[in-house]
Amino acid sequence: MTTIRTGPRPEPRMAARAWGVLLVLCGALFLEGIDIAMLNVAVPAIADDLDLSTGSAHWIISAYALGYGGFMLLGGRSADLFGRRRVFLVGLAVFVAFSGLGGLADSGWLLVTARFATGVAAGFMTPAGFSIVTSTFAEGPLRNRALAIYGAVGAGGFTLGMVAGGLLTTVSWRWVFFAPVVLGTLLLVAGRRLIRADVPRLPSSAGFDVIGAVTVTGAMVATVFGLVSLGEGHSRTALVTLVAAALLLVGFVLGERRSPAPLVRLDILRQGMLLSSSTAGLLFMGAFFGFQLLITLYLQDLRGWSPLETGLTFAVMGADMVLAPLFTPLLVARFGNAAVMTAGFAAAAAAFALTLRLKADWTYVDLLPTLLLVAVAFALTYGPLTAAATDGLDESEHGVAGGIVYTAFQFGAALGLSAATIVLVGGDTADATLGDYLRALLVPTAAAALAVLVGTVAWARRRRWVAQRN
Repeated sequence: MTTIRTGPRPEPRMAARAWGVLLVLCGALFLEGIDIAMLNVAVPAIADDLDLSTGSAHWIISAYALGYGGFMLLGGRSADLFGRRRVFLVGLAVFVAFSGLGGLADSGWLLVTARFATGVAAGFMTPAGFSIVTSTFAEGPLRNRALAIYGAVGAGGFTLGMVAGGLLTTVSWRWVFFAPVVLGTLLLVAGRRLIRADVPRLPSSAGFDVIGAVTVTGAMVATVFGLVSLGEGHSRTALVTLVAAALLLVGFVLGERRSPAPLVRLDILRQGMLLSSSTAGLLFMGAFFGFQLLITLYLQDLRGWSPLETGLTFAVMGADMVLAPLFTPLLVARFGNAAVMTAGFAAAAAAFALTLRLKADWTYVDLLPTLLLVAVAFALTYGPLTAAATDGLDESEHGVAGGIVYTAFQFGAALGLSAATIVLVGGDTADATLGDYLRALLVPTAAAALAVLVGTVAWARRRRWVAQRN
């Protein structure tokens, strides 16, 4: 007699090897996030030890942003063409090597050079890792769960990095660079064993789009450099570099339309939710980094808190690492990626709006509601946003889609930092008053509100498209 099973089908389970691959990729994204965040706390100690002036110390972070933002699209396309495993492992190995060089640096120019190379490595490693996740797990519940975990760990790197940076800096700022070497080496060994090789897709006849790679990379680097210069108040330099970036971008678009094997198929931006997800991600990350900078300066410069105290203040935002795997996949299954990420943007807007009540004597308890809402925002946003970005795209283009998304994240961070610094008394943070901080906090609040608007429009379009198909 045949037994008929009733009720909902059980959700598919991840195989043990798939869990291992996911842990390696999560570890690499966490490594990239924590690397950025730790330096936010360690820069003053580094500048003091290496005799870097206040005007040049920012290059320890800005050089990384130049390399990362400038080479992200090239990294994503390289992963699609030359093999994701190969690009990921090579990028991770270079990241580890130059992190170690940064820890050994005895001069400012060597450290800045090492940071630029580390950023370039991250520009290849991150989109390759993202595309391995999306190609390893089939579209549906498994991929949504994997991306929720992946996004939570990546966001945890941003939020917990300041805590780790504060702890390590109390020992020696060099451990801010040596610690990633230890973790990265372990990930490299595990990745070589667990990640299966994939077949390169480089067209044998058309070859690789070298001109497209040069023009888009030049445009990205010039844009980030222009934003940094604008944040410093060098308006003439900023204008020249941003005009150059615009010309390079125009050249890139014209070249891609004529190339037989384009670096980025421009029509990809019209498919699915890639463009709206990237735009919303740019605004969200810009809001977060602007907020983090302003609160860090408020606590250390206006309140006189130590780097360790400041880092520990942000620790509660790491709750997203618990919230995202437990609740986000359930919410996505019920409401969809667009709705969940838009709810995350709304949580961020509410969080930053609360800081508009900032007082000169605020304590940790006063900041706690904002910090908890930021944790909720990352839990709801990071995984669903990256999942939405690849929705409807062919698997062979997941690498370049990841490159576009993470380029938007990096540009958003640079834009948010520059805008917040400009509003905060033109970059002269030493003389900033409470009123200056309140005015500057409008920047992340407005950016998050715009992300809500973009997400809402994307959600409405997605619902309309689903209704038409049905």
